[in-house]
Amino acid sequence: MSQQSSEQTYGHYIGGEWTEGAGSETFDSENPATGESLATFHRGTDEDVDAALEAADEAFDEWRSLSYIDRAEYLWDVYHELRERTDELAEVVTRECGKEISEGRADVVEAYHMVEWAAGNARHPHGDVVPSEVGAKDAYMRRKPRGVIGCITPWNFPVAIPFWHMAIALVEGNTVVWKPAEQTPWCGQIIAEMLADAGVPEGVFNMVQGYGDAGAAIVDDPRVDTVLFTGSAEVGHEISGKVGAEPGKLAACEMGGKNGIVITEAADLDIAVHSAIMSSFKTTGQRCVSSERLIVHEDVYDEFKARYVELAEQVAVGEPLDDSTFMGPAIEPEHVEKIHRHNELARKEGAEVLVDRAELSAEEIPDGHEDGNWVGPFVYEIEYDTDLRCLKEECFGPHVALLEYSGDIEEAVEIHNDTPYGLAGAIISEDYRQINYFRDHAEIGLAYANLPCIGAEVQLPFGGVKKSGNGYPSAREAIEAVTERTAWTLNNSKEIEMAQGLSADITIQDDD
Repeated sequence: MSQQSSEQTYGHYIGGEWTEGAGSETFDSENPATGESLATFHRGTDEDVDAALEAADEAFDEWRSLSYIDRAEYLWDVYHELRERTDELAEVVTRECGKEISEGRADVVEAYHMVEWAAGNARHPHGDVVPSEVGAKDAYMRRKPRGVIGCITPWNFPVAIPFWHMAIALVEGNTVVWKPAEQTPWCGQIIAEMLADAGVPEGVFNMVQGYGDAGAAIVDDPRVDTVLFTGSAEVGHEISGKVGAEPGKLAACEMGGKNGIVITEAADLDIAVHSAIMSSFKTTGQRCVSSERLIVHEDVYDEFKARYVELAEQVAVGEPLDDSTFMGPAIEPEHVEKIHRHNELARKEGAEVLVDRAELSAEEIPDGHEDGNWVGPFVYEIEYDTDLRCLKEECFGPHVALLEYSGDIEEAVEIHNDTPYGLAGAIISEDYRQINYFRDHAEIGLAYANLPCIGAEVQLPFGGVKKSGNGYPSAREAIEAVTERTAWTLNNSKEIEMAQGLSADITIQDDD
């Protein structure tokens, strides 16, 4: 697909064919920095989802019969294309979802790292040999693909996260029906083109463009064995509830966070300020791991606040294709309004506003970008109270609370954990005891020390606890979600001998 806007209306990829689908409705991909239309797409219907699931179901047996290595061969072509087209695709990501160009590039790099991991893992050992109590028995664990995997992915990582889901699912022998986010269908179109060009057999990979109703049709269908979802907590919990009521079906959901950074009295403030700015404002705060709470010890609070506020007032908001931009626009007008509502909530709950760039001045908005979804940093301080909604509810934007604490690391971690979410967090300290306490007691799936709490490497676990999810969506953990385990025991003896000393003797009734 060309990088330029097109008059063509793009469709779905089902059963190895491009199709306009059964419906007549279309929708546009829009550049959030300018409001301009980038391309037009057919909106998927229940009938389109049904066709995609039928194709995936029919393709499963033949696909699973291939070796790991044969399945992975198809992905190596995708890996090389992602590498060769990194700069081109980075621009597509940036134009469609609005994050600045270095983040667009990192999105593509993360995607090919995931494909590389999944395809390379095909040649690594699989399963475990387990000692048996009985010397004449071999016991081991094998994995089998679950079947049809429904993948529903978000707009903020429109290339990386689809491959976090699909690369592993495909190599493990599953077939896939994927619905990209409706905000980033252009990226979805390019990914589907890559997999089609790689020659993935018909029906093994399917894509249906559309809105939440198409995603719901995937979730609800009994042919789907696992749902892989990354997105909002509200949608993820609805999916988990539906799937949890269906025996044998699994939902692996990675959702949001109200992430915090603890800055102790032993912090290096250069690292603290740098890490906090990165965590708060990269991707315009629109990462599930973005930090909206900074928990700062009273001994360093005033200095940290002054330095952090000074930078927050100055971070460059602008055209995301410009290398000098730090923050691009929000994804869509509705999300700008949501961010403003969270800012207003903080005010109503007693916040002292320190930085209010939420509504950028005309001078800050690039020429020709007046119709973009612009929003800037909003920073406030507030006295900690467990009942404050502004400290519990995820904004998913550049909305940041400063909280002062006194006492020891235990108090800081108690405040940190006082949220229904549990995705990511960081501690900034030069005291290894404080670092280790945070590591052991912070209720999160992703923990960082002397670093921002954003960023992920594909070979590490990625996922949260509590309201943030169940921790599946990453390399080895994703394998758990898309495979079933069989404990296999083989007797090499002519005799039957049981474990735990269970008698294998068959006694019969004495007729006498």
